Amino acid sequence: MQKFVRFEKDGKTRYGLLKEQDICVLEGDIFAEYTETELTYKLQDVRLLAPCEPSKAVCVGLNYRSHAAEMNMPLPEEPILFLKPSTSVVAAQENIIYWPGISRLDYEAELAVVIGKKAHNVPEEEALNYVLGYTAGNDVTARDLQKKDGQWTRAKGFDTFLPLGPVIVTGIDPSNLSVQSYLNGELRQDGNTADLIFPVPYLVSYISRIMTLLPGDVILTGTPAGIGPMQPGDTIEVRLEHIGSLINKVGKCN
Repeated sequence: MQKFVRFEKDGKTRYGLLKEQDICVLEGDIFAEYTETELTYKLQDVRLLAPCEPSKAVCVGLNYRSHAAEMNMPLPEEPILFLKPSTSVVAAQENIIYWPGISRLDYEAELAVVIGKKAHNVPEEEALNYVLGYTAGNDVTARDLQKKDGQWTRAKGFDTFLPLGPVIVTGIDPSNLSVQSYLNGELRQDGNTADLIFPVPYLVSYISRIMTLLPGDVILTGTPAGIGPMQPGDTIEVRLEHIGSLINKVGKCN
């Protein structure tokens, strides 16, 4: 298991490997070839960024049996897909903005799959070979606009509506991971990826047959039951087993 981080230090953006509270700086490209250097930083001395820069985030709606039950909706026969733009990505500790014109803003804790190499028409049995690792995601949603529009681009696509991080973890099994959210320290979602209707290998293969996935792209795999609203001043934590905590506050537009 490795933990990649992307961070800023002295005005430079770098990748590193997180080892306890130390970051070993890398040279090269984590999606191709890289080497470890002798340069290290303390975690508290850098600013963590979102762990990757996706060209797109491909999201899967209604992909937990528990979530379908709470929404009183039948299980989908095929994955329900939508996109979030790259401009929606923010890092851990950055604010989610409660933009004007929104009357309900929801959290959705999710396992995010980080693509490691170009994937097109990938067989399901080979799909995990195209995955670099996994991180935590929050599919922030303007629920009122989602219902109003009938499709999800506006409700899901605002700036700051895709917190990712804080690390990309490799070498873990995505089929049995705890997925939780805590609003102001109170447990709100408590699911497990074993409840996924369409598991990770199926999703990677299915999506790759529709659009080419590029290194650094992410797939958000859906959210378990327990979604709910946030207010300005709230703190939302997405906690994933083996990955850690993605914590953001909700702020108002200045």
